This record gives sequence, structure tokens and C-alpha cells, in this order.
Amino acid sequence: MSDMGAFGDAVTAWAAGGSGGPARELASRLRVRAAVLLEGQSDVAAVSALAARRGRDLAAEGVCVLSIGGAMSVGRHARLLGPPGLGLRLTGLCDEGERGYYARGFENAGAAQDDFFVCAADLEDELIRALGVARVAELVREEGDRRPLQTFLRQPAQQGRAPRQQFRRFLGTKKGRKIHYGRVLVEALEADQVPQPLDRLLAVL
Repeated sequence: MSDMGAFGDAVTAWAAGGSGGPARELASRLRVRAAVLLEGQSDVAAVSALAARRGRDLAAEGVCVLSIGGAMSVGRHARLLGPPGLGLRLTGLCDEGERGYYARGFENAGAAQDDFFVCAADLEDELIRALGVARVAELVREEGDRRPLQTFLRQPAQQGRAPRQQFRRFLGTKKGRKIHYGRVLVEALEADQVPQPLDRLLAVL
């Protein structure tokens, strides 16, 4: 595990009610300057993949990319990491439906309201729209998931759904699949296809 990974684990333990000592010590030693608060691990995979594509090592830059385990946890993490706590710059990415949690969490922690970015539905939907359904289908085949996709599409619940909705749902049907495709879809983007929320997030760091 990297040192920044250890810091992320220390923050997670702190947010769950543990001691903040380890996180404070690591933040000082690693010179952590910013925290990216993301709803889940698939978002972490996507942000990390885009940073790598652009030749950036966020950990070396003092940036912790953190899965907070759902938008309802953003307020606690913002208080611990932002101005009331470690004093880090906060940014993040959330789904449209979770905008309110992020807005209140950042506001209550005294963090800038324009430093988190909102996906139209969620990040997977943004990536599918950016690449197009045909390209996503091609990537699914390349990743060896053609048969599971065909089985999924034959389910009665999928009949009549728009292809984009079907692919978005498919990515969440198996543990770890959404995380895997968070990286795969970002790596397949052309430079001018990066969804605006993801592009703007990287730009502010």
C-alpha cells in the first residue's frame, strides 16, 4: 500500500469514529494539500485513470483521492479534512441526485461551493454518453463480458430500455465490474471526449 493509501485508510477509520491522530500525522508527513471526495471506488478508478493518462501522479502532488462510501458521508469527511479539521482544499464529484449532500457538506465545512462537480446522472452515464453505445459495446466484448451482457439484455426488465440505460445498469450488476469499467472507459476516451465534470475536477487540482 502506498503512503497516500495509508492516509486514506486512516481518514476512513477516523470518519468511522476512530482516532484522528494517524491521519494528522500522515497528512503532515506526506504534505497532503487536497482531498478529492468521491462517492465510490468506481469514481476513484476513473479519476485515477484520467490523471495517469495526463501524466500526473496525484499522490506525489499531495492529493488524496478518497472513496467516502456514499454521498451521505460527505459532511463528516468535509469537516474532518476541510477548514474545521486538517485544513485541506476540498473538491469532489457527485451524481446529480446527491448534489444536495455535497452542497450542504461543503458549506458547513466552509469549503468553496464551486469546487465540487456534478454528473448529469452519474459518472458511468457521462462516460457512456461520451464514448457512445457502440464503442462501449465494443469495449465490453474486448474485456470478455460479451456473454454476460447478452444474458443481461435478454432479461424482461431490460426490454424497452434505451441502450445507454441498459449499459449503465449492466455495469452495476456484478461486484467490481463498475470499478473495472471506471478505468476501462476512461482509458478509451479521446482527448476531446472527457466528460466536463471529470475534466474540470482534474483542472482544479
